[in-house]
Amino acid sequence: MTHIQFTLNFDDLKEKILESSLDDILKSTMVLILNEYMKQEQSDYLNAQSYERSAERRDYRNGYYEREFLMNIGNVPLRVPRTRSGEFHTTAFEKYERSDQSFLLALVEMVVNGVSTRKVTNVVQQLCGESVSKSFVSSLTDKLDPVVEEWADRSLGDIYYPYVFVDAMYIKVREHERVVSKAVYIATAIGEDGKRHVLGFNVDHEENYEAWKDFLSRLTKRGLQAPKMVISDAHEGLRKAIQRVFVGTSWQRCTVHFKRNVLDAMPKKGMQEAKSDFKRIYDAASQSEARNLKDAFIKKYEDNPKLEKAIKTLENGFEDTIQYLAEPHIRHKFIRSTNSLERLNQEVRRRERVIRIFPNNQSAFRLIGSILMDYDVAEQKKKVLYK
Repeated sequence: MTHIQFTLNFDDLKEKILESSLDDILKSTMVLILNEYMKQEQSDYLNAQSYERSAERRDYRNGYYEREFLMNIGNVPLRVPRTRSGEFHTTAFEKYERSDQSFLLALVEMVVNGVSTRKVTNVVQQLCGESVSKSFVSSLTDKLDPVVEEWADRSLGDIYYPYVFVDAMYIKVREHERVVSKAVYIATAIGEDGKRHVLGFNVDHEENYEAWKDFLSRLTKRGLQAPKMVISDAHEGLRKAIQRVFVGTSWQRCTVHFKRNVLDAMPKKGMQEAKSDFKRIYDAASQSEARNLKDAFIKKYEDNPKLEKAIKTLENGFEDTIQYLAEPHIRHKFIRSTNSLERLNQEVRRRERVIRIFPNNQSAFRLIGSILMDYDVAEQKKKVLYK
């Protein structure tokens, strides 16, 4: 059986991925694969590669004609090769039409959720049949990886990011025939342009001080200037790393996490008034107002033994949770918590659940990087958060 093997121009695909939405990425990938498949199919028909002299040649190339091909993702423009005799006919359209739905779903998995050579094999085989060489299948993922890596290593020195958000989530990865838990570090930011940005990410063994320090240091090496404020949860290793890497930067403890900690320290019943008084503290418009409300809360409930733990928790973490109040009021709701980053984590988690267990670190890097790239592109198309 003839083995069809061909290469793709991944510079074109890279440009589309860096500048376009997921739909554009899918269309670009489809165009590249179908065009290259048809070119190689023509070469096999002619018994000669381009510019090759061959006694066994059966015909000659005669340029291309443009054809719009309707797919579920929309019309895609293709360049169909011709021969002088006009006897060559590509089978690409017939192969695609036989497996329209399943191929499109598989293609989405390859571009965004591409996890293993086995899964990519299924994608290409549905287009090209069993005759596709394994080396070509491997080359697809091998050449898509640098696209994500280049984006992940891009310079951050073009604009200033005053507010940086950092958080970690956990995934399962197969390593040395064992399934282990890995931490995924993600950093986002609001730039001086008033838009959200994804700064970077990394997959590491566990969430600790050294790993966080290494992650944040990589961001600075890529050009990230010390921000005015870093917003995160109260992980001790992360907090220490922020202080070490970003000297002079304020740390804003996520108010959502902190309020949950204080409320969890209160009894479940009979505390409605106390809970309302506590929540009112974070309706303040300034640090001085928040401190006055906090002091009034403590004075009102300090003799209640049931609230001793909650008051202690409040006193210990309060100042770190009101740093955002020193910034302009219009920015408060955007920088007082890590909610925006946690929503992004949930989107990653939604895609990750389909995979369940990554076969290796690189597959996790490819999937998560693709999702973050798409999110970053989408955010740049939105209106500014504030002016």
